[in-house]
Amino acid sequence: MIAQVIVDIAAKQTDRIFEYHIPDELGGVEIGSRVFVPFGPRKLQGFVVGLSEKSKYKGKLKDLLLVVDEMPPLTPELVKLSADLANHVFSYRITILKAMLPRVMRANYRKILTPVSAKAKKMPLFQGDPVDLSDITDVKQVTFVRKLLRNADAKIEYLVENRAKVKTQNQYLLTEDKAEYVKIYNALRQNAVKQKQLLMDIIENYQQYPKFQDNLERDAQVNTSTLTSAVKKGWFKKKAVEVYRDPLSGFNGDPKKKAITLNDQQQNALNEITPAINERKAQIFLLEGITGSGKTEVYLHAISKALKQGRNALMLVPEISLTPQMVRQVKARFGEQVAVLHSGLSEGELYDEWRRIRRGEVRVVVGARSAVFAPLTNIGLIVIDEEHESSYKQEDNPRYHARDVAIWRSKYNHCPLVLGSATPSLDSRARAQKGVYKLLRLTKRANNKKLPEVKLIDLKHVQFAGSQFDLSVELVDAIKESLAKKGQVILMLNRRGFANFMLCRECGYVMKCPNCDLSLTMHKDTGEMQCHYCGYTEPIPKCCPNCHSSQIRFLGTGTQKVQEELLQLIPTAKVLRMDVDTTRRKGSYKRILDAFGNHEADILLGTQMIAKGLDFPNVTLVGVINADTGLWVPDYNASERTFELLTQVAGRAGRAEKTGKVLIQTYNPEHYAIKLAQTQDYERFYGYEMRVRHAGNYPPYFYTVLISVASKKEQNAAREAFTIKRRLQQNLHASTIILGPTPSAIARLKNQYYYQILVKYKSEDNLNKLLHQIQDSAQEIKKYGLNVYIDNEPERIM
Repeated sequence: MIAQVIVDIAAKQTDRIFEYHIPDELGGVEIGSRVFVPFGPRKLQGFVVGLSEKSKYKGKLKDLLLVVDEMPPLTPELVKLSADLANHVFSYRITILKAMLPRVMRANYRKILTPVSAKAKKMPLFQGDPVDLSDITDVKQVTFVRKLLRNADAKIEYLVENRAKVKTQNQYLLTEDKAEYVKIYNALRQNAVKQKQLLMDIIENYQQYPKFQDNLERDAQVNTSTLTSAVKKGWFKKKAVEVYRDPLSGFNGDPKKKAITLNDQQQNALNEITPAINERKAQIFLLEGITGSGKTEVYLHAISKALKQGRNALMLVPEISLTPQMVRQVKARFGEQVAVLHSGLSEGELYDEWRRIRRGEVRVVVGARSAVFAPLTNIGLIVIDEEHESSYKQEDNPRYHARDVAIWRSKYNHCPLVLGSATPSLDSRARAQKGVYKLLRLTKRANNKKLPEVKLIDLKHVQFAGSQFDLSVELVDAIKESLAKKGQVILMLNRRGFANFMLCRECGYVMKCPNCDLSLTMHKDTGEMQCHYCGYTEPIPKCCPNCHSSQIRFLGTGTQKVQEELLQLIPTAKVLRMDVDTTRRKGSYKRILDAFGNHEADILLGTQMIAKGLDFPNVTLVGVINADTGLWVPDYNASERTFELLTQVAGRAGRAEKTGKVLIQTYNPEHYAIKLAQTQDYERFYGYEMRVRHAGNYPPYFYTVLISVASKKEQNAAREAFTIKRRLQQNLHASTIILGPTPSAIARLKNQYYYQILVKYKSEDNLNKLLHQIQDSAQEIKKYGLNVYIDNEPERIM
């Protein structure tokens, strides 16, 4: 038998299938298996993407060395998906295959120096642990190593490390019958207290064995030494048993929560989706429902329908911060059948959840973007909640969109796909308008309550509370009023940190990142100036680094400064802050949201991560501190994003019995995105924004591709960008619009200068082939420090 393998090198020359002979002793090689293969002088990881009886290769094939997993981590469906996706997202196939696996299952390669000659074997260098070449940095040592290699006294071996580890627990099995343990107990001396306790537990709880060590130590009140002694005496047999790490241990569903009966609109939507589930039809539904209309209940009822058909369900949510609340609801409904996948899990938890899914031990998978690659089989329904969210698009290689992958999997599994949102993306809404998607609408809240009253506060004509010019008197008064009535408040400012930049009033110096064309943000809690793009930090200065003047000011506002100001203005209020800085640690999302849900805090202050999906019945006031933060970003969809964000955050108020109120502070109250968000009028916004897009030749009227060229030398990036543009002009139709090359909006990031070309087209048969040729050519120029990135249908053009 011959294995067709994609090897772990992302390059044009290796982006093809290599054939290897499968030795008889290596049974169990299947499509989707991870294997180690010889590749030149190296050992590499690869993925089996096909099996065949014969090879066209005339020479002798090399043997596979090792099969990594007892069960292939990738299903045949995912292997086929990787081939199709590589053609669409301009990424090498191995990059996509690796992206499909949890990070812990990706191979780690180490270059080890090993002695060859007898003389080298006696050298002090080799008299200890293996010599890792990445640890050799001293110039003299580097020269010495080169000499050893040149004289063939040593060679380099490539060690492939697999970081995925199975968790085990000690289990104790009984070796005798109950009567024998009674005899042993009676024969023990009186002062053998711990042994008597252990034997008494065995006698009284004989049917509960075998027991895990933790349970046994707790029940019998003994320690490890007593158990070790018992094993030596033959009372027990100890066995290491594989156990799963449980990321859902704290997500107990609400036992008081009754099954919810759907209202007429929800039931009508479910009645449209159900036939597609029953008839195994790959139909796409766009569920457009105002905030609080009960879209989640429609999802859960539809999932139940799929499970009753003996099929499984996949559900995506846009943010890790949404996952705790969504998982709690799903687990309350489906119990132990649920697995969760998102980057907030530990590596061990991800590994275990992935294996539970792959082994067919779960029926429902909930997760963020990468969960779209879950190795779930027999899928009967796919749901994407908040489908408009830009976080569904991967921003680095491979640049896939979860919605496109979900559509592919929907067709493969012959199952419906439900896209849900209060503010659908213009692309999805336009497809629904054309009948490509089936539009389902929920126009009223599930509890029949009205949408909250939304008021715009014009920051050009207000009196500010405090000295920071962030919180208007009207907003602060509304917060106090809400808290006095025992309500809770959500405040959003889509900018983290304390101050946006440092300015010297003497010389005008602004403190910038040495790696990026950006000012550093002040983070008061850590005492650092930080770049939010590359992570560079340095201490907050006490004087100007340029002229040494003490007349420095920290200007602009972030969530840290607003939190400090709130505590000065309303000292009795308990404030929780939720942004990237406060949610770095594992489980921090859940802790913050649980604390707020339990009314341990009065105000939840955060960035856009608190704007969607959260459901807190006691929230009576939502405040937007500055609605303009994303409005003037140089992107064609800035207005759409602003409208979506404001509509979503406004929907957090008044979701239960208490009425809600929303205050939006803005310097641009007349802007159509903000004005229409005030009334949550998606239909009017859709009509207006579509006219703007049509006038500017932007999606959804045109398809787009963004080509970025990066180099440490600006002139090299510009030169290569112009070369690519000439190539495009020579091969594409005159009707295709080619914009650029121009420097990126942020011209330098991580010491790389970026130039961009935007291609806009309606129909261009040659483009896909041409872009693949450009991708392959980029391999040749990479050695000159030039990088070319191709992004199909980019979310951001900056």
